[in-house]
Amino acid sequence: MAIFRKLARPLLASAFLTGGLRTLRDPKSAAPVAEPVTGPLSARIPALPDDPAKLVRVNAAVQVGAGVLFATGRFPRLSALALAAGLVPTTLAAHAYWTAEDPEERERLRIDFYKNLSLLGGLLIAAADTHGKPSLAHRVKNAG
Repeated sequence: MAIFRKLARPLLASAFLTGGLRTLRDPKSAAPVAEPVTGPLSARIPALPDDPAKLVRVNAAVQVGAGVLFATGRFPRLSALALAAGLVPTTLAAHAYWTAEDPEERERLRIDFYKNLSLLGGLLIAAADTHGKPSLAHRVKNAG
């Protein structure tokens, strides 16, 4: 099973690394798409920047950093959770297919939305992966 982890992690991380690097190079192009989500998010979490371009840049940096950690097997559970946390608002902002009026655009956005849901599922599985060892909850429960 270890060989599958060593192979699967970089494959899963590749989407976040490429997307994060692309956004870091040009955050202003992603900012208008992200604005419907960044506004309410910044209002609810005061520590986040108000500027959509800055928030997009922060998310991209998290994608790159957590993607590298995940791909190399460093802190895989924590990095998978960080990637999953950033994927949710990204998906809601960039792939809101229910708002598109053009049928072709709606179909493209729908495919990307469900592709991101699949990535989210993979990240959640990775975040729960204990490498075959009993979980902390199981060890605490059976310690006595």
